[in-house]
Amino acid sequence: MLEGRKVPAEKMESALELAERFEQFAAQQGGSSTETAWAFSEILIAEGQNSEENFITLARYGLFIKNNAIFVAFLEVLDGGEAQENLYKRVAEQYGEAFRDEIFSGIGVVTYGLPTPEKPRYMQPVIERLEKALGAEACRALLAEGLRDLPDYAWEREIYQSCASVDEYLVKKKQKFMEQMETCQREGRLFFAQEVTDEVLDFIRSEPEMGGGVRVGDIVYETKIPFLTKEYLAERAPTLKRYYYCHCPWARQAVKSGEKVAPIFCNCSAGFHKKPWEGALGQKIQVDVLESVLQGDDRCRFAIHLLETVIPT
Repeated sequence: MLEGRKVPAEKMESALELAERFEQFAAQQGGSSTETAWAFSEILIAEGQNSEENFITLARYGLFIKNNAIFVAFLEVLDGGEAQENLYKRVAEQYGEAFRDEIFSGIGVVTYGLPTPEKPRYMQPVIERLEKALGAEACRALLAEGLRDLPDYAWEREIYQSCASVDEYLVKKKQKFMEQMETCQREGRLFFAQEVTDEVLDFIRSEPEMGGGVRVGDIVYETKIPFLTKEYLAERAPTLKRYYYCHCPWARQAVKSGEKVAPIFCNCSAGFHKKPWEGALGQKIQVDVLESVLQGDDRCRFAIHLLETVIPT
């Protein structure tokens, strides 16, 4: 498997040793599970072995043994791991190091690889202090640029330029998304962290704003797919339903536990939707959060504001 993923020969042995070490640890803990994976993450942190490369190796091991719980647990460790450090840097760049140090006082930048359940308590105080110090509008603008390391979405630009209008582009986005989901189901692969079932596909097809968006005037309305759609559809308890919907590793556990994470933080998610559109259009735009699970809603929904130059007359 590692050879197929073009892992350099000089790194192969250490990757195999790490996988074997985790396998032995899991056996001692009574079996592989999400909790086992997160406990092993803590060990790697304590040893200073918490590199992105090591967590990628362990996620691949989960895929190799066809254990989705292990794969997703390490994927969650990797997912958005850069967000808090990026916020730390951005606050200093825009408002100075003294202000940043005040906002992050007693918290700092968390160690890479922190398990998901631990993350909200390191993010919430920072967001709360930022909103209080900057005011809602400035805080929203800071977060709306997104905290993830994202690509330039050059392929979105190519797709957009091949279309005669925004509406045609939206149709192509939806088609491409459905093809991706259908391929995952056909090949028995996860879509990011979730299983794709017939029910999941039917749900996405029935939601016109999901996977593409719907234009009304100069606004495109887009609804995010749940993080775990199968579980979301089956769940009836409102809190757990929102938990299965939330994608953010810095907030998801708080939704489940009832801890507070300021809803303004969801503007980072708006930034996640904003970047592909900016790549497609080749210009800056504004994206607003309309609904989010941190606000108590059952879904996350965004308004993408298009410029006059891209709207049909």
